[in-house]
Amino acid sequence: MAQLTCQRLCVGYDGQSVLQDLTFELLAGDYLCIVGENGSGKSTLMKTILGLQMPISGRILTGDGLRKNEIGYLPQQTVIQKDFPASVREIVLSGCLGRCGSRPFCGWRPFYNKEEKKLAAEAMEKMQITRLARRCYRELSGGQPQRVLLARALCATQKMLLLDEPVSGLDPKVTAEMYTLIEKLNREDGITVIMISHDVA
Repeated sequence: MAQLTCQRLCVGYDGQSVLQDLTFELLAGDYLCIVGENGSGKSTLMKTILGLQMPISGRILTGDGLRKNEIGYLPQQTVIQKDFPASVREIVLSGCLGRCGSRPFCGWRPFYNKEEKKLAAEAMEKMQITRLARRCYRELSGGQPQRVLLARALCATQKMLLLDEPVSGLDPKVTAEMYTLIEKLNREDGITVIMISHDVA
């Protein structure tokens, strides 16, 4: 059974379409890379899949046990995001915020539980950033911020990751390391990956 299905999807803004009649299926463990020019609708498609905006027409269906709130998302980095005044651990833990709402009758609680703290620790270990846990996010450099945000996305899901230009602005060595980490999540952990990239190679 397909984990994600897009049926005759048309996406865009203010009724103006940028992508039309898009149909595809993804099975658990697939790795899909979406390549295209700026303005071709890649990020718009991703936001529509996430439910951050409505499709103009068509349908997006989840299956194989995947709920929409179980999709991890790594957005494009912005200057404001890079200047966020929080520790690495706090940012990774924030990926667990949606987990409570996914369970019926869970109620609101002001603190993370042991399970969520363990999940965050495991995500940091996978991204090889455990030693940075107490560092301020704004002090990070190179590919470290992207590893932190990928660990945060892992706290939201063990099923599907949507990655919007995950290696943008990184040097070739760090880019290769990020691709290796993403491939490992896909192959070893079985996480479905949808990645937007300008890197045709």
